[in-house]
Amino acid sequence: LGIVIFDLVLYLLLIRSFPALKTKRLRYISWIYLAISLFVFLCFWFLDWLFMEIKLQSNRAIVAFIIFNLGVKLLLFVFLVLDNGLILVQSVYYKWRRREQDNHRIEASAGPGISRKQFLVKATLMSASVPLLIKGFNIINQAYNYQVRRVRVTLPNLPKAFHGLKIGQISDIHSGSYDKDSAVSGGVELLMQERADLIFFTGDLVNRTTDEVHDYFKVFQKVRAPLGVYSVLGNHDYGDYASWPSAQAKQQDFQNMLAAHRELGWTLLRNQNQLIREGGETLAILGVENWGVKRFSKYGKIEDAYAGTEEATTRLLLSHDPSHWEAKVLDYPDIDITFSGHTHGFQFGVEVGNFRWSPSQYLYKQWAGLYQKGTQYIYVNRGYGYIGLPGRVGIAPEITVIELARA
Repeated sequence: LGIVIFDLVLYLLLIRSFPALKTKRLRYISWIYLAISLFVFLCFWFLDWLFMEIKLQSNRAIVAFIIFNLGVKLLLFVFLVLDNGLILVQSVYYKWRRREQDNHRIEASAGPGISRKQFLVKATLMSASVPLLIKGFNIINQAYNYQVRRVRVTLPNLPKAFHGLKIGQISDIHSGSYDKDSAVSGGVELLMQERADLIFFTGDLVNRTTDEVHDYFKVFQKVRAPLGVYSVLGNHDYGDYASWPSAQAKQQDFQNMLAAHRELGWTLLRNQNQLIREGGETLAILGVENWGVKRFSKYGKIEDAYAGTEEATTRLLLSHDPSHWEAKVLDYPDIDITFSGHTHGFQFGVEVGNFRWSPSQYLYKQWAGLYQKGTQYIYVNRGYGYIGLPGRVGIAPEITVIELARA
């Protein structure tokens, strides 16, 4: 609905700014615009499949086209709003000065220079060139522009011994996409500077095969915390997106993935839990394998991860896909917080103050940040790495630090 409204408003702004588009001679441009908008809208119904099969060249091309289309429209929208705002200001000004106005839009500027419409055309051409440079320095550089987001969550049943507990979270490393070792190390250094008591990694260590992470062992082995580093598997960690000569080869790759977590020094939770005791009180960390709606794998067994946590007062769950929360996790009301990733915030969007928009929100109700239902929370990390689009636009890679507080 948001995409439809945005497209409609932009279309009306274009018609208002360029009345010639309503003429019979140029009406075909309007039809092309509407056809492209309809195509992009229909693609949103299949975004989960597009990303699940991102290894296909056709899917990558479609995703790139969607981002190109949205990028151009966002920039054009800004120019048109400013342009129409300028017209409004001019109109009010001239009425205030009691000067005569005709019914035509003001085209001439007061002095030498280009007309307003000439400016719009040139500005539009310039803005359209920006998405074409998507592999350029500014966009790729943002892929490593790690941001630390700090969140404080109050839990009424949190034991006193764990009041003030700091949890660091990273997710979706996707090591097969990197091309800058030093930049990746910079994110780890930021994480370690936060001195978290616990660190969670919520899945997708690689894109397709385990060997992608081998060059980054030295980087991620630095991820350490006093109470441990705990991890779970994401949908990309099972080798489901690679072509294998045999079932045995795929199974061997999965065994290599389990070994990779051990070599990194992380405690991998596969439908398991770990109890942490402090001052005679107990906190439980639960971890499930990937479980997602629609066509995503459903290896997670929350009932197995939950079993044996009866003595714990507080339960923290690691589950890669946030769709698991509403589908299954909310049925366990004493799981206090779920930590997820998976969405990447679509690696494209706008976040200004409290305003947030991304195509990701049309696929996932919980797509970035903290959400609450009743007494239960979920935090969705925007991801450490990237996949598909070789960079990020408007949605920076994230290092999360959550502090737990007792009510």
